Amino acid sequence: MTGIWYVVGFAFAAGSFTFVTFGAAWLISHRNRGDVHKGLPYESGIDTYGDTHGRFGLSFYIYALLFVAFDIEVVFIYLWAVVFRDLLLGGFISMLIFVAILLLGLAYAWRKGVLNWR
Repeated sequence: MTGIWYVVGFAFAAGSFTFVTFGAAWLISHRNRGDVHKGLPYESGIDTYGDTHGRFGLSFYIYALLFVAFDIEVVFIYLWAVVFRDLLLGGFISMLIFVAILLLGLAYAWRKGVLNWR
């Protein structure tokens, strides 16, 4: 029964931390809403021109998703390589299956023409 109280305590601490942080940010934040220049977007101190809510092409998002997928793959492979001697044959085969699935996904994306920049 004491184990559940640890979970409840940690949940309460996490919720309290979240609400206290948002509350402190709300209290500390700048309250002057009348300044015209406050809400204007700028980059490097230069005023923008044209529409600031332009859309990016879908290819940017696809490349970002592929980067994230293969970046996480590198983390897993690095950790696998660190403990490679302790894993024996089962660890090696599981990593081969993992890499094969990722290569299959890359081949599918390549075949569909996702990687062609237009």
